[in-house]
Amino acid sequence: MLGTAILLGIVEGLTEFLPVSSTGHLILVGHWLGFTGPSAITFEIVIQLGAILAVVWEYRAPLFGHLTTLAASPDSRRYYRNVLLGFLPAAVLGFLLHETLRDRFFAPLHVALALVVGAVVIYVVEWLRPEPRTHAVERLSWAQSLGVGLAQCAALYPGFSRAAATILGGLVCGLDRPTAARYSFLLAIPTILGAATLDLVRSYDQLQRQDLLWMAVGFAVAFVSAWAAVRWFLHFVSHHSLRVFAAYRLVVGFAVLLSLRS
Repeated sequence: MLGTAILLGIVEGLTEFLPVSSTGHLILVGHWLGFTGPSAITFEIVIQLGAILAVVWEYRAPLFGHLTTLAASPDSRRYYRNVLLGFLPAAVLGFLLHETLRDRFFAPLHVALALVVGAVVIYVVEWLRPEPRTHAVERLSWAQSLGVGLAQCAALYPGFSRAAATILGGLVCGLDRPTAARYSFLLAIPTILGAATLDLVRSYDQLQRQDLLWMAVGFAVAFVSAWAAVRWFLHFVSHHSLRVFAAYRLVVGFAVLLSLRS
C-alpha cells in the first residue's frame, strides 16, 4: 500500500497544475492498480489537499500580502475579488452536479474522451493565439474573471483538466501566459478545497486509523511533486505553447480507447 501511496502522490502532484487532468490520471492509474472504491476516493481527496498546500506555500507572499492590505489597497481587493469571481461558477455547478458526475462519468472511457477533446481545444486556442492585454491577476476585469470561471466548469467532466480549462479560458479572455497560469493556480485553492471538503464530509466514515500512515505519505509526496511542477510549469508556459501537452493527451487518450476495445 505504501508503494501505491507514493505512486499516486507523484501522479497527483505532477498533474494537478498541468493541463493534462490529475483526476483523469488518478482514475486511470487507480484502475490499473486495482485501487478503487471508497478508500481510493478518500485517499485522492487527501493527496489533492497536499497539492493545494504546495500552491499556498509557493504563493504565500502575494496571498498573505494582499490579505494584510485588503482594507487599504484597491489592488488587494481586486486580487481577492477576481479569485472569488473565478471560483463561483464551478462552485455552484459542482455542488449541484457533484454526485451525478462522480457516479456516471468517473471511468476510463470518459477520461479518454475528455483527454482527446481537451487536446483539440488546446490546438484551436494555440492556433488562434489571442492577443494578451492583461498582465497581472490584480488587473483582471470582473468579466474576465467570470469568463475564466465559466471555462473552469468544463473541468467538472473528469479528464478535461481544471488547469487546461482555466489557462485556456484565461488566454481566450486576454490574459498573457504567465498571468493565465498564476490565475489558474490561485483558482485551484478555493476550487479544490471546496470539492475536497464536500467529499470529506460525505466520506468521513471511510477514514480508518490504520490508513493514516500511507495517506500521510501520499499527502507529503503530492506536496513536494506539486511544488516542483508549479515552479517548472510557470517557467515553461512563459516561453512555450501548450501543444506538447495536447500531443501527450492525444497519445494517452487514444491508448486508453484502444485498450478498452481489446
